[in-house]
Amino acid sequence: MSADLSGGVGGAAALEPLLAAVLAALAEGAELRGGPLPAGLPQDIAAVVAEGFGASPDGDPSALGRFSRLLAAGSADPAHPACAAHLHCPPLAVAVAADLAVSALNPSQDSWDQAPAATVLETLLLRELGQMVGYDPEHAAGVLTSGGTESNLMGLMLARDRVLGAVNGRRVEMSGVSGGPRARILASAAAHFSVQRAAALLGLGEDAVIPVPVDRNLRMRERELAGLLETCRRRGQVPVAVVATAGTTDTGAVDPLRACAELAAAHGAWLHVDAAYGGGALLSDRLAPLLDGIGAADSVSLDWHKLGWQPAAAGVFLVRESETYASLARRAVYLNPADDEEAGYPSLLGLSLRTTRRADAFKIAVTLRTLGRAGLGRLVDACHDLAVAGARTVREHPRLELHAAPVLTVFLFRYMGEGAEGGDPAVLDRVNASLRRRLLREGRAVVGRTELPGEGPGRVRLKLTLLNPHTTPAEVERLLHAVVAAGRAEEDLL
Repeated sequence: MSADLSGGVGGAAALEPLLAAVLAALAEGAELRGGPLPAGLPQDIAAVVAEGFGASPDGDPSALGRFSRLLAAGSADPAHPACAAHLHCPPLAVAVAADLAVSALNPSQDSWDQAPAATVLETLLLRELGQMVGYDPEHAAGVLTSGGTESNLMGLMLARDRVLGAVNGRRVEMSGVSGGPRARILASAAAHFSVQRAAALLGLGEDAVIPVPVDRNLRMRERELAGLLETCRRRGQVPVAVVATAGTTDTGAVDPLRACAELAAAHGAWLHVDAAYGGGALLSDRLAPLLDGIGAADSVSLDWHKLGWQPAAAGVFLVRESETYASLARRAVYLNPADDEEAGYPSLLGLSLRTTRRADAFKIAVTLRTLGRAGLGRLVDACHDLAVAGARTVREHPRLELHAAPVLTVFLFRYMGEGAEGGDPAVLDRVNASLRRRLLREGRAVVGRTELPGEGPGRVRLKLTLLNPHTTPAEVERLLHAVVAAGRAEEDLL
């Protein structure tokens, strides 16, 4: 049985007993874990995994069940109410089942003859998602990606090629070496780190990214963006792109998208909207207005493995005008020969940075049709309600301090010590950082940690990212009380 294949007529029969073994092992592992993550120090978990790995000899027919149990027992489970640190969603069962179908058949999206149905399905799904963003389906284009990092790289690559190729023959300096006009990317100070990484990979240099100041909720300041664009113009620099964030990682803030679009257009810059997190608001009638203006962006990134409850990866990259994709077009005679395309065999090869690529559109399409936009929107609203309720608990607790009201499903806060400790910013930073590690060590909770922009002590904050729509406000309140108990325990060690 171990050498059976998953496809063909007999594939389903071969998979059935193996799936039964995996499902049983997942349940056993979750029971062994007994919480949101395994208790113990990192070296303790490493020792358990190493022992389990070493105890399985080659040719062991029970390896699948044993390793699945080991994985489940040693995982941080985003479906647990006390696992609330990251943009790491608990996937919907229907999406996981759909993903199994893709894994079993293993289509690859780099040529039609490897994925006939999946090629069509991805194209249809992207048309629908483009319309959701506000794009004209007759002109837009896109592709499934590994996530926001890849999507941001693609957006900035197309911006570079489009804008720098249209600077009237002037040689634009990309790396700051030869003294020509400098290429610039303007992004908020709270933008995802992948913007700087993309600039480096594209030969522009990380220092080509100019951080735009943000307000208390980490939302880009419109006037500051306008001023920095004017500064670029006066210095003879070329603003290649403005990157607006729709849903910052730490606060869920949404930059002023419509204003960003107008300013970018006025200065000949490409507007890329990183909506990897906040794009999920488009599913909610209540929250969709937060993304007003997103349809004016030249490109958009969405991640359905955040507020879309898909197993990773489920990234989406969209462009408003398909002609802007020109620099990515590629011809590989063994994958998309011209005569095949002329004969009606379409290819997605020229839409992606990758060659071999899973049919990740399938699970999104199944989920969208199963729950509908309205059903998914209710899940988004439920998580937003949780964040509002959690923020209220923080506000009302004498030992907790809320940073700002939640915009989406995340909020920042910190534990406040008593007496002298409560007034010392450096001590507060140490206590908040150590209480989080205490919760991890005890296997009680996975709480996020970040730092506010600026310099000096007093910037450490804890973070709850609430992506489980089945969690209750009472469970969030218990989690916050666990934070307070851990903070008191850490204070006792001072």
